[in-house]
Amino acid sequence: MTTPEASATVAVELERLRGTVATGLAEVKGSLAVLLERSTRTEQDLARLREDTGKDIDELKADLEALKARRWPLGVLGAVAGVVGTITAVVSLFLH
Repeated sequence: MTTPEASATVAVELERLRGTVATGLAEVKGSLAVLLERSTRTEQDLARLREDTGKDIDELKADLEALKARRWPLGVLGAVAGVVGTITAVVSLFLH
């Protein structure tokens, strides 16, 4: 091989290599664009889920507070049960 032929062969191979590198970079750019889009969608979905979950948690807290407000304390229930038991005992004592 002479020097001009070797130079031509090297030039052709460099051109092929340049094309391969350009194609590879284009594929990488495309993949990065897809990943960026997925990441953006995921962040938006996560923000939406946090908003929805926050609303649900607020509603559940409100329901829990409403239930707490309507409950009877255990001491009051014990006292009522004691009074009812005493009245029942007194009534059964006088009926015999």
